[in-house]
Amino acid sequence: MFKISRRTAIAAATCLLAASTAVSAAELTGTLKKVQETGSITLGYRESSVPFSYLNADGKPTGYAFTVCQRVADSVKKELGLSKLDIKYQAVTSANRIPLIQNGTVDIECGSTTNSLKRQQEAAFSVSYFGIQVSAAVWKSSGIKTIDDLNGKTIALTSGTTSVALTKAYERDHKLKFRYLMTKDFAESMQLVANKRADAFIIDDVLLAGQIANLSNPQDFTILDAALSVEPYGAMFRKDDPQFKALVDKTVTDMIKSGELEKLYTQWFESPIPPKNTNLNFKMNSYTKELFKNPSDKGI
Repeated sequence: MFKISRRTAIAAATCLLAASTAVSAAELTGTLKKVQETGSITLGYRESSVPFSYLNADGKPTGYAFTVCQRVADSVKKELGLSKLDIKYQAVTSANRIPLIQNGTVDIECGSTTNSLKRQQEAAFSVSYFGIQVSAAVWKSSGIKTIDDLNGKTIALTSGTTSVALTKAYERDHKLKFRYLMTKDFAESMQLVANKRADAFIIDDVLLAGQIANLSNPQDFTILDAALSVEPYGAMFRKDDPQFKALVDKTVTDMIKSGELEKLYTQWFESPIPPKNTNLNFKMNSYTKELFKNPSDKGI
């Protein structure tokens, strides 16, 4: 009987493993292929989208959404079997984030980017990691519990925001009557409520949380768990890259299922955060709870 020596068997196995690795590498496409070839991945971050993605006192990117990007980088390193992965960082803005994704400067961006059907024509999105509700900030003592409770009352709105059209559409569709005070910025709108010149300020709930946190008596205000509109936030990356999308989606979904994302939520939205140790005291809204219960990459 023909016998194979141990040395020959090991050599054969080594060759087979090398061939398998080569095939796997050859089958890589898109972002994973790029990372395999360069040994690096570039994460896009925002400089001031607190608490999603922003620069801390040391000038380094941090935040709730940015942590998701870091977990994706960890997953890429593991998936490709790399002993070392060079993680690069690139600041992005609302204006250049999509172009920088498209031209390859940035591989993935995790911030406060809404997964919209319009943006899906230019980029791909992950399973959502956060959901905003356009809602209202009111005095806790006001007795206001729903948007309909604002009938006949005064609402502060910031000019140029989508909440203006949304509020007026809700008023029309539900046959209500609102009075309006228009302002130039969020702080002015919130101050109208604080001074009781307006009964409510309507804008994205997470922005309301930031405005309330800046007041001298934040404990006296609340955000209604009612929505004029909802918007999902997700990681953004290049279109037509199914391998990378599958990895990103699995990473975010695993973070949700393991409870890690909920812990991160508590860390960034319900606890003091750098650099000023501000606590947004922003309880998870019903829309985000639904996104965690049923992970989805559906846009609006």
